[in-house]
Amino acid sequence: MPMSRSTPALRAAEAGEPVQQPLSSRELRRVFGAFPTGVTAIAALVDGAPVGMVANSFTSVSLDPPLLSVCVAHTSTTWPVLAARARLGVTVLGAEQERACAQLASRGGDRFTGLGWHATENGAVILNGASAWFDTGVERHVPAGDHDIVLLRVHALDADHSVPPLVFHASGFRRLGQPEGGRRSV
Repeated sequence: MPMSRSTPALRAAEAGEPVQQPLSSRELRRVFGAFPTGVTAIAALVDGAPVGMVANSFTSVSLDPPLLSVCVAHTSTTWPVLAARARLGVTVLGAEQERACAQLASRGGDRFTGLGWHATENGAVILNGASAWFDTGVERHVPAGDHDIVLLRVHALDADHSVPPLVFHASGFRRLGQPEGGRRSV
């Protein structure tokens, strides 16, 4: 499929030449943003209260054993609190949970004020009204640049396919469109 426009970097890559310009964080975010992602909340009980954060770098990894991954910035002040928990809830936020996402991504105040949530008996915190949820435990941390890739083992899970997911694309929230005639399978 041809690219819609040619750039110096694209012309160099097509010619097999190395791209000489340094990659800026701004440019990386712009281009990474072309790939739509779901938005997740990662949360657990800490001293009886919910503690959580947002991650959109979530993906399934393995069916056997059941693993998923999230990427966490080294600058996160919430992750060090969550990393040592026995269980973490990973909630795939629903399309109507933009406010919850913004609240969980904030740097101050009680991130869970006004949010519906419940905790598993092992302390994983799950938000109500989500597309899906996973009760997980940390399997491994893999250092990767300015982030860590965190592999999480899935212990329990469920999904509500009637709740469309919150999608992040091109630096904004989007909603999935339903194909004409209903759901299509691949």
